[in-house]
Amino acid sequence: MGNLTAHGEFAPHGLGAVLTATVGVVFAFGRTEIVAVAAAECPDPGRAVARATRQIVWRILVFFLGSVLLVVAIAPWPQISGGESPYVTALDRIGVPFAASAMSAVILTALMSVLGSTLYASSRMLHTLAGHGDAPRWAAAPRRAVLLGTVVGCGAVAAQAVSPGRTFPFLLNSTGAVLVIVYLGIAVSQFVLRIRTERTEPERMTFRMWGFPYLTVLVVPALSAVLCSMLFTAQTRPQLLMSLGSLGVVLVARILTRGRRRTGELRFVNTVR
Repeated sequence: MGNLTAHGEFAPHGLGAVLTATVGVVFAFGRTEIVAVAAAECPDPGRAVARATRQIVWRILVFFLGSVLLVVAIAPWPQISGGESPYVTALDRIGVPFAASAMSAVILTALMSVLGSTLYASSRMLHTLAGHGDAPRWAAAPRRAVLLGTVVGCGAVAAQAVSPGRTFPFLLNSTGAVLVIVYLGIAVSQFVLRIRTERTEPERMTFRMWGFPYLTVLVVPALSAVLCSMLFTAQTRPQLLMSLGSLGVVLVARILTRGRRRTGELRFVNTVR
C-alpha cells in the first residue's frame, strides 16, 4: 500500500489534471442512464429503476473503484504508461501469466456488451424522437433506427483505421463532454421537476433520490467545473467547443421545430373553425 503515498501523494499534477481525467472517466460511465430507458418497458418502472440504480452503484464501487485501488496499490503510477493497460501492468508485477491475453479477452467482452447496450439505447431514443416528430419519420421503424446506429458505429471504426492516433482520443473527449452536458441537464431537470411535483402532485413521487436537494446542488457545480477544466486545457478545448456547437444546433433545431408545430396547429384550428 506504500505506492499510494510514495510518489507525490494525491493529485501530484494538481486538481486540474484530475478534472481533465474526469472526462475520460465519464466516458467509461456512459450509458448508465440506459436503466431509465429500459425501465420504461417494464411492468413496474419505479421498482425496476430503483433496483437497477442500486446495482450500478455497487458495481461501480466494487469493480471500478476497487480495481483501480488495487492497480495503484500494486503498480506505482509513474510506471503506468498510456500504451499498455494498467491492469496488465499490475498483473505482470504479481506474476500472472498471459495477463495481456486475458485482459484483451475481458476488454473484448466488455466492448461487445457496450455495443449491444449502445445500439439498443440509440435505436430506442431515435424511435421515440421520430414518434414525437423530433427526428425524421422514416427513423420511427426500429429496424431503420438500429441500422442507422450500426452505420455510424462502422464509420467510427473506419475513421480509427484511417487515423488511429487521433480518432479514439477525439471521440473519448468529445463523448465525455457530451455526457457531462447530458448529466448536467439531467441534474437540473431532476431538481426542478422534483420540487414542482412535490408541491403539486406528491402522490406521483414513487421513487425519490436520496440526499435531495443537497446531492443535486453539489453535482451541478462539480460537472460545471469539469467543463471549465476542458475549456482551459489545450487537448480537450476543441472537443468541448464542438460539443457546445452541436448542442447549439440541437437547441436551434428545437426552436424552429416548435415554431413550425405551432404554425401547423393554428392552421388546423382555423380550418376546423
